[in-house]
Amino acid sequence: MSVFKVQRVIDQIRGRSYEETLMILELMPYRASFPILKLVYSAAANASHNMGLNEADLFISKAEVNGGPFVKKLRPRARGRSFPIKRPTCHIRIVLKEKSKS
Repeated sequence: MSVFKVQRVIDQIRGRSYEETLMILELMPYRASFPILKLVYSAAANASHNMGLNEADLFISKAEVNGGPFVKKLRPRARGRSFPIKRPTCHIRIVLKEKSKS
């Protein structure tokens, strides 16, 4: 999906805690929120399994979206012609860190 569609969802969750992020993403009406929700779940599972971090102490430290390649397709048109369709893609990166206990 487009970078701009994902960017408006990413801007809402940047810097928030893990639980708050899950609540926000589940209640957002945008179609981009479900793939981002799956990505946050995966990042938290990786952090708890690989690094041994507690999911309750995690927060979104970095979230960025970059443009990816275009998927090029052809739509058939009248009189044997074709019309090009360019579907944008994007790369999403989410970094979770643990809150420092003080």
